[in-house]
Amino acid sequence: MAASDTISVSRAICGLRGAVCIPGDKSISHRVAILGALARGSMQVKNFLCSEDCLNTLRAMEQIGARITPGDAPENFTLTGCSMQPNAPQKDIDCGNSGTGMRLMAGVLAALPFESRLFGDRSLSSRPMKRILDPLSIMGARLEACGEKPGCAPLHICGGTLQPIRYTLPMASAQVKSAVLLAGMLTRGTTAVHQPAVTRDHTERLFAHFGIPCSVSEDGLDIEVTGPVDITAKDITIPGDISSAAFWLVAASIVPGSELTLRNVGLNPTRCGILAVLERMGADISVHRIHEEGEPYGDITVRYAPQLHGTEIGGAEIPNIIDEIPVLAVAAAFAQGTTTIRDAAELRVKESDRIATTVGNLRAMGAAAEEHDDGMCITGGSSLHGTTLQSFDDHRIAMSFLMAGLNAEGATTLQGCRNIATSYPSFEDTLNELARYPRRHRELIP
Repeated sequence: MAASDTISVSRAICGLRGAVCIPGDKSISHRVAILGALARGSMQVKNFLCSEDCLNTLRAMEQIGARITPGDAPENFTLTGCSMQPNAPQKDIDCGNSGTGMRLMAGVLAALPFESRLFGDRSLSSRPMKRILDPLSIMGARLEACGEKPGCAPLHICGGTLQPIRYTLPMASAQVKSAVLLAGMLTRGTTAVHQPAVTRDHTERLFAHFGIPCSVSEDGLDIEVTGPVDITAKDITIPGDISSAAFWLVAASIVPGSELTLRNVGLNPTRCGILAVLERMGADISVHRIHEEGEPYGDITVRYAPQLHGTEIGGAEIPNIIDEIPVLAVAAAFAQGTTTIRDAAELRVKESDRIATTVGNLRAMGAAAEEHDDGMCITGGSSLHGTTLQSFDDHRIAMSFLMAGLNAEGATTLQGCRNIATSYPSFEDTLNELARYPRRHRELIP
């Protein structure tokens, strides 16, 4: 269900209690759609994230020859690949709001023998694409960024034979790394990527799942893939997205009387840095691991933590928690002391300038927050008050400040919330259920 354009919340006086099933991981869903679409044979996909972003990637894969057979629920289906013989798309590919979808698909399409064009919405058309165009061009790809803003979408791609490269990422970016590796798997020879810090490794794990030759150094900084590959379809169940779970982790930590259990959440070590940061701040979190192989996942229980305190966030942990920084900033506003976030300039080029939008909204609610070039500084302890805020068409800003509103004086209203559907289409329903039945233990299923 798509989110309303305007959502209001007020203080959850009795706390948030119950169990929430977290929808499928967004990053993994994009990659499963791409790799499964190229594979030989059919595979059962379970718990795919049926958000606008991921559905756009799935539709794009249908345009080049994949087939989708519906299952018993929208998130469960059979994906039949094109056996590495994709068709040229008959129309331009709409990536919607998804930078992940556009950057990853560009890596694949650059190595395929036809022309294609990728476009997106106003927000996506303002985000930097030069970071993938540079390495793909070194591989011999012919790509052009045709947007009004230099280096931005739409992307025109004349696909063809590429050459393997050894590439050092100028920034820690899982999307750039993955674009190069996906192009490399379709290129004869070994393509190597070195990253300055470990980033989410879903691409590498899915390569292993599908039997694609890939090696990773012991420190996780160097990855090699040897192509061209022949992918064989293999069934997969996608764990819940910890970036979606993050909102409930913070909400339960800051709202008195709360106790939530989050079901089947992905616990990939390159993604679950938010757990370490919240525990460092004094959060009451316990994890029960269920599955350890491939993509690990488990249940997380979080209880109200009356003594949250500030912390330092920066350095190598930033790529691990980049999507969770806005909601961590909300937690910081309710903590005693000062939280400093640095080395996070990447937030400037997300769906919004998340440094500016996070600090601006915190200040509007009465928090003490300062903006810096590469982060922010938040001094907690002040009572926050509800007000009307803009989401800036950014799903994570909208959800983060709705969580703040659950422990603020008066009503908090977020405008421009429709983009929540790009990552968490069932969010509003879950929010309404938790707020409406605070004393009743419920199993909330997306």
